Amino acid sequence: MGTSTLPERQEAPPFHALSVADALAVEHVEVQQGLGAEEVERRRAQYGPNRFAEARREPRVKAFLRQYADLMQIVLLVAGIGSIYPLKQYGTGLLLIALTLLNAVLGLRQEGKAAAAVSALQEAMITKARVRRNNTTDTVAAEELVPGDVVLVEAGDRVPADGRLVRSARLEVDESALTGESIPAGKDAGAVAAEAAALGDRTDMAYMHTNVTRGSGELLVTATGMDTEVGRISGMLATGKEAPTPLTRQLSRLTNQILLVAGVALLLSVVLSLARGNTFQVVFTAAIAFAISAIPTGLPAVVTTILSLGTQLLARSNAIVKRLRSTETLGSTSAINSDKTGTLTLNQMTVAELAIPGRRYTVSGSGYSAEGDIRRVAGDPDVPLEPFLLPMALAGDAVVTDGRLVGDPTEGALVVLAEKGHLDVAATRQRYPRIAEIPFDAAYKLMATYHRMTDEAGRDVVRCFVKGAPDQLLARGDLDEDKRERYLAENERMGEQGLRVMATARRDYDPATFDPDGDLLAGLDGLTLLALAGIVDPPRPQAKDAIATAHQAGIQVRMITGDHAVTAGAIAKQLGITGRAITGAEFAAMDDERALREVDDIGVIARVTPEHKVRLVEILRRRGHIVAMTGDGVNDAPALKRADIGIAMGITGTDVSKEAAAMILTDDDFATIVKAVAIGRALYANLKRYVYFQMGVLIGFIVTFLGAGIFGVAAGVPLLPLQSLWVNFSVHLSQSIGLGYGRPEPDLMDRPPRAAEEPLLAGRTLAWLGVLGVVIGAITLAVIAWADARHDLDTARTMGLTTFSLLSLYLSATVRSATRSVFSLDTFDDRRFVVTSGISLLAIVLATELGVLQRLLHTVQLDLGQWIVCAVAAAPVLLVTELQKAHRRRKGARDGRATA
Repeated sequence: MGTSTLPERQEAPPFHALSVADALAVEHVEVQQGLGAEEVERRRAQYGPNRFAEARREPRVKAFLRQYADLMQIVLLVAGIGSIYPLKQYGTGLLLIALTLLNAVLGLRQEGKAAAAVSALQEAMITKARVRRNNTTDTVAAEELVPGDVVLVEAGDRVPADGRLVRSARLEVDESALTGESIPAGKDAGAVAAEAAALGDRTDMAYMHTNVTRGSGELLVTATGMDTEVGRISGMLATGKEAPTPLTRQLSRLTNQILLVAGVALLLSVVLSLARGNTFQVVFTAAIAFAISAIPTGLPAVVTTILSLGTQLLARSNAIVKRLRSTETLGSTSAINSDKTGTLTLNQMTVAELAIPGRRYTVSGSGYSAEGDIRRVAGDPDVPLEPFLLPMALAGDAVVTDGRLVGDPTEGALVVLAEKGHLDVAATRQRYPRIAEIPFDAAYKLMATYHRMTDEAGRDVVRCFVKGAPDQLLARGDLDEDKRERYLAENERMGEQGLRVMATARRDYDPATFDPDGDLLAGLDGLTLLALAGIVDPPRPQAKDAIATAHQAGIQVRMITGDHAVTAGAIAKQLGITGRAITGAEFAAMDDERALREVDDIGVIARVTPEHKVRLVEILRRRGHIVAMTGDGVNDAPALKRADIGIAMGITGTDVSKEAAAMILTDDDFATIVKAVAIGRALYANLKRYVYFQMGVLIGFIVTFLGAGIFGVAAGVPLLPLQSLWVNFSVHLSQSIGLGYGRPEPDLMDRPPRAAEEPLLAGRTLAWLGVLGVVIGAITLAVIAWADARHDLDTARTMGLTTFSLLSLYLSATVRSATRSVFSLDTFDDRRFVVTSGISLLAIVLATELGVLQRLLHTVQLDLGQWIVCAVAAAPVLLVTELQKAHRRRKGARDGRATA
């Protein structure tokens, strides 16, 4: 049969370090025969199908019920049920229960992403593979492959499983989605000596979800499904937990503080009411109204509304946020880990420098556009460049049309260079057709093509043009010692700049003796070396300025790449990224203590694996950073999910990275991240205004209800439950939106990022809001007591509701700025705040004038005198805050003069 039963393997051997014969022996298969049908079935039963395990999805019912684990939801639900029974206030009860349903639905809409990344990985697998079994080649579904199968791949195929190459011919594989390498990797069946070789250095291996760009090969399958490198990433995605955002943590802490204060006040109020001999219905009604008033019932809805508007602002700036609360996270970002290829760079190989004997040229332009020039240094004699550019045009197969590349990226860069030198590449190839070639192979690292031409003396020749690695062409060249040293020095100089250096050469043959079917490689010596081309994946035009802006805002930027450290370090220097460049292996060798100590001084980590990226995120978070991770490849996905906010590229990004990320850049522009940070910072600053407002009115509510219980105002029920809800969801909600989307302060991006655990409310601010809350509560109680003595209880509560609403409106205007007066033009220039204030004022009037609201809220119509009493009574809030702001302005002016 040629195969034998595969024994149990405790651990997969390092196939890249095994010879072809040893690898075949481990898998118990003969390469020309393949596995038999019975053995395939046995191995499939042992290893399972070649697909990824799906993450277990939470049932929708369970997810819905989980929304009620929130303490505020529980309070509202209990209040709703209590209103229905025993109070039999059905309208109030149903409204409260409906409010909990609304909060639950809003929460559910932002969830359900746990298994999306794994599903994207599953869909990314190819569906067919050519496999040799029973001495015949057949096409099967990729998921039917098993370890030990021999798979045939060629240019255009996607590798269907991890495997050890047993044969290769000019094979190159684009592994950028897995390793971050910007150029296709040459592959060869020769074993890699180092067992600990990084993924990108295993030249005898090919991995699932990578693409064959050139040549062909035969692959011995060594891992399938979840055992593949991509499968391991899938497992990391399925098990990774999403970190709570800074805003989530802050809101959770704030809510707990509010509930603690409100709970104590509520308990005290109930005890006082019972001691006064009130009936159970009165006590329970007061307790429900107190609970509704003293907890931030509108907080989830307001935050969701504000963040939803924030996502719209981001979308207009080419950033799509998938999770609402991640909108704010960008504003607190203090470290950005950015993938290099396609994120900081264009992912389009470009010749930046050309060197010919005795001369250097710089090349302008970037990408695969032919726009650009080859410029020489003034004073150097102008020499024709056509002889040096012909190898760029002829010794390759890439085709570039209108900026679009078909073929190898490095060849594309050389073709574009020839076009910039004013060669018509397509016409040149037609004039000098190829009569023979030596295809590129990783073993000798060069490619040669042969063409019939005339030499400088007019004789007919067969001219060979060669391109390849500089050391390989030098070994076959004809140079004296002086020229050799200059050639090596130039090659080293370009390499130190992070350029990938390609060399070109030529040799003429006699047409009478040239044999196109002979051993061309053996006769490839005595070459005339022509040029060295320094190739780079150029930085994005806006990236450098964006990084400078990020640094000005106190944000660390790191380059994370699969490229070599020298190349990555050179690009980082061009972009202005500070810090030293290290390899992923060096980073992995650091213990946690050393990594925590040195990470702030590291600007580049090269040759990284997915585990390195995840560890970097965790180290930075332990350092107190809010971490953003950008990326576009499969290898970026685990770190994208683990970061505080993962940012995927919308154009070049894989489906896996997009599903794992919290935000997607639709223009793949690093500069968009900086815009998003500015929007996030403005959002957080405005949310603080909202929180200040919310805390002031909540303290006002607590003082109002607690004071009513202590002094017996309005039978201990100063506002009815629905009246409290009306204030919360009309005036408070409108003003919260106006504050949350007011005009941001202009210097936000000149400030350092706030600390991850910086409290929303500092102690001094909370104390001042406490004073304002006491003023609000005292004024409301005074108006209710005054009206109850002169009118009836419904009128008193109506005037109390109106006064409290006006006090809330005034308070919202004062918290917009710590120093600017409410009566300054700045207040009225903020159109959104003016509109929401108008809506709130309308709601205040309608609550007393509209018949349906009078019946629902148990309010009465107020006369002009009563309206004046309410308006004048609310004015002290403005007076107190304006005096404080005037003091701050004078203090700021004195401090400024002292500094000057």
